[in-house]
Amino acid sequence: MQTAVGGQAAGDLYEEGSDRHFPLVVRLAPKYRETVETISGLTIAVQDPATNKVAQIPLTEVASINLVSGPAFIYREQQQRYIPIKFSVRGRDLGGAVREAQDRVAQEVAMPGGYRLEWVGEFGNLEEALHRLGLVVPLSICLIAVLLYFNFGSLRDTLLAASVIPMALIGGVFALYLTGTAFSVSAAIGFVALFGIAAMDGIIVLAYFNSLVDAGVERMPAILRTGEVQMRPVMMTCIAACAGLLPAAVSTGIGAQVQRPLAIVVVGGMVLAPILILIILPVAIERLSRHEPQEAAEAQSHAAE
Repeated sequence: MQTAVGGQAAGDLYEEGSDRHFPLVVRLAPKYRETVETISGLTIAVQDPATNKVAQIPLTEVASINLVSGPAFIYREQQQRYIPIKFSVRGRDLGGAVREAQDRVAQEVAMPGGYRLEWVGEFGNLEEALHRLGLVVPLSICLIAVLLYFNFGSLRDTLLAASVIPMALIGGVFALYLTGTAFSVSAAIGFVALFGIAAMDGIIVLAYFNSLVDAGVERMPAILRTGEVQMRPVMMTCIAACAGLLPAAVSTGIGAQVQRPLAIVVVGGMVLAPILILIILPVAIERLSRHEPQEAAEAQSHAAE
C-alpha cells in the first residue's frame, strides 16, 4: 500500500552523456488514490491458511482509513523530537518582543509533562553575542586605560584622559533614544569604537596641556591656549567620523538594520563629544591635573626621598 499510494523508486534513468539520473517512481494512477473511498477500495493479497490460496480482500477489512491532520515532517535534535514555532519581528527590537512573548507564554500556556521551551534562532544568537560583549567591552575599556597609562605615566592623567569616554557615551545614548533605535550588538560595537575615538581626543588635549606646563606656562594660560589650539584637531576628528558614517546612519536599504545602529551611535556621540570635551575636560584639568612641570615634580619627589 505504501508503494501504491506514496510510490517507490523502481530504478534510475541516466541522461546520456552526463552523470545526471532521474528515479523512476512506480505507483497507482491518481484516480485510484486521490480520495479516502478509492484507497479504502484497494485490495491486498491474503493467503488462506487452510487452502494455501491467495485471496484479494478490500483494505477496509484489515485497516481503518481516515483523513487526519499530522506533521508532514518530524524534526529531531540530539535524538529528541522538537516542534519549531517561528515568527518575525518588525517595527520593534527583537529582545523586547521575545521577552514579551516569553511573559505571555508563561502566563497563558500550560506546558504538558515532558515538554520544555527553548527560545533560539536570532534571539539565541543575540543572547550569546551580548554575553560575549559583557566581557569584550570591559576588556576594551581596561585596555584603553592601560594604553593611556603607558602614554602619560601618571594615574591622574590617565583618569583625566579616560573621563572623555562618558562624555562620548552621552551622545550615543541620546542618538539611540531620539531615533527610536533599540540597543543591539551593532550598537554595542559602535560604543566600543566611540570609546577609542573619544580617548584619542582626550590624549590630544591633555598631552598638549602637559607640554605647555612643562615649558613653564602657567596653568590658566595653558588651559586657554590648549582649548584654542586643540579645538581644530578635536573638531576634525569628530567631523571625519561623522562624515564617514552619516550615510550608514540614514540608510534604509538591505543590511541597514545591522550597520545603522553602529553608525547612529558613532555619529551621535561625535556630534556631542567635542562640545563636552572642550568645555568639561579643561575644567577637570584645571581642578585635578598636576600643578608643576614634570621635571620639577620628579626633583621634588627625589628630594623628599
